[in-house]
Amino acid sequence: MSVSALPTATTATARRAYLTGLSIAIAGAVFFSAKAIVAKLIYRYHVDAVTLIMFRMLFALPFFAAVALWQARTATPLSNADRLRIVLLGLVGYYLSSFLDFLGLQYISAGLERLILFLTPSFILLISFFFLKKKISRVEWAALATSYLGMVLVFLHDVRHGGSNIWLGGALVLGSAISYALYLLMSGEMVKKVGTLRLVAYAMCVSSVACIGQFFLLRPVAMLVQPLAVYGLSLINAAFCTALPVFLTMWGVARIGAASASQAGMIGPVSTLFLAALILGEPITAIQLAGTALVLLGIYLLSRKKT
Repeated sequence: MSVSALPTATTATARRAYLTGLSIAIAGAVFFSAKAIVAKLIYRYHVDAVTLIMFRMLFALPFFAAVALWQARTATPLSNADRLRIVLLGLVGYYLSSFLDFLGLQYISAGLERLILFLTPSFILLISFFFLKKKISRVEWAALATSYLGMVLVFLHDVRHGGSNIWLGGALVLGSAISYALYLLMSGEMVKKVGTLRLVAYAMCVSSVACIGQFFLLRPVAMLVQPLAVYGLSLINAAFCTALPVFLTMWGVARIGAASASQAGMIGPVSTLFLAALILGEPITAIQLAGTALVLLGIYLLSRKKT
């Protein structure tokens, strides 16, 4: 009896471990998606994108610097070439991507922003097809078409209700998604060599320094003085929408694998859509729900593709 009960106990333990990892990955996706909501709230205080991202990275820097120092104590020293690659990754993947994202959020809804960013896997696929000569299967083409149809539906809905600046905002966030896709493609070899935690910490430190330096180059020091609410929202943005989701996602991947964590991330656009309605008062229409469903279906098909 005790012997036959062992498989059941082992299965139950594995199930609990999987559900724990899945919950961690979902929490990471929701927290990370919420940055668009927090940014919209900060913009109500007439703060521009340069100042917004500076405060975000200024408050996030201590978290990533602590991890970077911890990793550097026991890790193998990096070569000068590796240091240059990490600087490039930090500038492309986090600095440029985040800056374009927050610029775009001035003109488009939080829901549309999240949908565009969620197309990053499809951009990786297209970049691999056009520049790395990777073949794309019929299933992958169908997934791409489904995802883009969903984004077009939501985009056209926003154009009718939001004015001509939607095109500018959409283009900026599109640039953000492409920039992050390039980062993911470029970071493949570095992750194997440096390690995920170390690479993310180092790259985020580079991005933070770039964002802070950009502020002092482009804005007067007097703009550091902002309403107390801006500081509070920026701290939330840094801690709960930047640092925390990065580590939650990594812990989720470690527990359930990258594929399952990626599928868990599909909750991101949905959570943003409903958080935007709840907190920002952005409407939820049938077209938005249909577009979101198509994007999620397309990305789900991509995530199910066996490599």
